[in-house]
Amino acid sequence: MPHLADALAFARWLTGSRVDAEDVVQEACLKAYAGIETYAGGNPRAWLLTIVRNVSYTWLAKNRPRALVVAGDLADLDELTAGKETGTDDPETPEAALIAKADAVALEAAISNLPHPFREVVVLRDINGLAYREIAAMLGVPLGTVMSRLSRARGLLMSELGSER
Repeated sequence: MPHLADALAFARWLTGSRVDAEDVVQEACLKAYAGIETYAGGNPRAWLLTIVRNVSYTWLAKNRPRALVVAGDLADLDELTAGKETGTDDPETPEAALIAKADAVALEAAISNLPHPFREVVVLRDINGLAYREIAAMLGVPLGTVMSRLSRARGLLMSELGSER
C-alpha cells in the first residue's frame, strides 16, 4: 500500500504507541481490503486514513479505559522521515542537528499534549497534508469547524512552544 507509512503515523498519533498503532493499521488494512468495493473514488489516502481513524477509536474504546491519558512513544517518527531530503546542500553541524532534534522533540510533545480533536486536525493537515475538505469529510464535521480547530490548535502550540523559550 502506498499510504501505509501515513496510516501508521496517524495511528501512532491517535493511539500514542507504536505497537498499538501497528495493530490498528493491520486491522484497518483488512477492513480496507474487505471494503474495497465501497471505495467511491476520490483521494485514496483520505479514504484509508478515515478507516484508520475509525478503527483507532474502536480499538481504543475496547482496549483502554476512558480515564487513561496516553503520552505516547513517538520517538521513532524519525525512522519514517529519515529518507526525506532536507533541501540543503550544506551538511549540518553537530550543534544545529542537536538544536533541530530538541525542537522536534518539543513539537512532538506539544502536539501530544493538545486536546484530541485539535491534535487530530493538526496531524491530518500539517503532518499528512490533507485538504480542509478532506479532513471535514473524514471527521464528519463542517469545514468551519476544521478551520477553527486548526487555528486553535496552532495557537495552543505557539503559546506552549513560545513559553518554553
